[in-house]
Amino acid sequence: MKRRVLESWLLLLYFDWLMRFRGFSRVHAVVREQEIRPRATRLAEAEDLSHATDLACVFYFKRVLCLQRSAALAVLLRRHGRSAEMVIGAQLFPFLSHAWVEVEGRVINDKPSVTQLFQVLERC
Repeated sequence: MKRRVLESWLLLLYFDWLMRFRGFSRVHAVVREQEIRPRATRLAEAEDLSHATDLACVFYFKRVLCLQRSAALAVLLRRHGRSAEMVIGAQLFPFLSHAWVEVEGRVINDKPSVTQLFQVLERC
């Protein structure tokens, strides 16, 4: 578990740097281009990796944004053989945007109701 939390923390740092210096388009490209590594994993492992990312957020030195957290988790899941999608959504009134991760159509790092609150803009 410690290794997964450390890996998650390093991905949070990487995406924090990317968002600051390269912008959203590069974050999007990195997540989109991350290939799924072939591994036999179970769905419970996807939830374990999400929990490791949540713990890494607790130990991160500043507030972690949903885009940063979701990008890191999507890449982590793909590196561990899961077909994960980072989903970006918005609602019009009041205007809010949000990002979350889905595996096999199931929300992993947020409440399942997030899909009803936000209109999906992008999946990568």
